[in-house]
Amino acid sequence: MSDNSPDKKIRVLIVDDHQVVRQGFAVFLKAFPDLEFVGEALNGEEAVVLAGQLEPDVILMDMIMPRMNGVDATQTIRDRYPHVQVIALTSFTDNKQLVQEALNAGAIGYLFKDVSIADLAKAIRLANEGIPILAPEATRMLIQSKTQRSPKDFNLSKRELEVLALLIEGLSNADIAERMTVSASTIKFHVSSILGKLGASTRTEAVSIAHQNKIIPN
Repeated sequence: MSDNSPDKKIRVLIVDDHQVVRQGFAVFLKAFPDLEFVGEALNGEEAVVLAGQLEPDVILMDMIMPRMNGVDATQTIRDRYPHVQVIALTSFTDNKQLVQEALNAGAIGYLFKDVSIADLAKAIRLANEGIPILAPEATRMLIQSKTQRSPKDFNLSKRELEVLALLIEGLSNADIAERMTVSASTIKFHVSSILGKLGASTRTEAVSIAHQNKIIPN
């Protein structure tokens, strides 16, 4: 679990096969005192190795790279180091399949490389807290790939709706269990049921579907 004390910097690893991109992000990170650039990788294989060696909190992961792409690297890193959060960062703004694959692999965020410095810094902070962040265009692509339905169509129970609302707040299973005064295993069961009913593969996708279908009133 990450140390979220005020003095703890968020350790960031940059993964991209273009040197100019890596250098640009490294310079950007130095502008924020709470963010720390800890290393860079040229491809997914290097990213997997450095994730274990450098112990980053957040990885900015390009999706299209030689040797091992960002999707496969994200899947491997999330399997081996589940505490490490991955933000998919790509130039491809019209690839619905890539968005889906990145989220299925365990990425907590999906942003495009033209994101503003301020928004990227915010995304890194949110990812470090376990809160999903999607570019508006990515959210739209996800929704376009699914038929929009009425909240009643999802057939979520009252308890599942309560759990979903806390997922949207960015709470972990342990936090939800504490809030609802039930066991973590009970919450894990509810989350699995929610994902199944929403047709979502990840918590991030479930949150996106809930927002777009207005399952939880604002």
